[in-house]
Amino acid sequence: MFEKEITSWFKKNKRDLPWRKTDAWGVLVSEFMLQQTPVNRVLPIYEEWMKRWPTASSLAKATPAQVITAWGRLGYPRRALRLHECAKEITTNLGGKIPENEAELRALPGIGEYTAAAITAFAFEKRSLVLDINIRRLYARLFDGVETPTQAATKVEKSRYEELVPKREPHVWAAASMELGAVICT
Repeated sequence: MFEKEITSWFKKNKRDLPWRKTDAWGVLVSEFMLQQTPVNRVLPIYEEWMKRWPTASSLAKATPAQVITAWGRLGYPRRALRLHECAKEITTNLGGKIPENEAELRALPGIGEYTAAAITAFAFEKRSLVLDINIRRLYARLFDGVETPTQAATKVEKSRYEELVPKREPHVWAAASMELGAVICT
């Protein structure tokens, strides 16, 4: 019902973020960095990180100390180490290729349900239920008539929201609903 309005708004108002014009590795790195960290804090670290380690194989060669140092003040340094482990797994066992489906992505270190869905949508433009707090807040207000969503998404909530993901350009819907939730529906 709101798909056309929200995606039209997004196309006119989306922020120019580097991970929106990169490859699967760049998307994967951004999703690790953006876990519980605001975009404005991630941007400078992301730019430096991608210059230093533009591929999984280049990061896999780094030492844990180099990775933690480059992670800087993003917080939760365990995420940096998991990203490093993930890069090693991609390089060693997957021939440098990032998996395109959620199940295979979830088998990698540091990748859970949300991150796998986001990578599937944003890196591979496939249909998946991307459900971060920004999207959940938007959906709670639009479809449930409440200001704030519950602490964690329930199975019923996921099932209802799964139906909202369009078959055509699902990645645009995911980005648009996330953007609206992040910058307008705060």
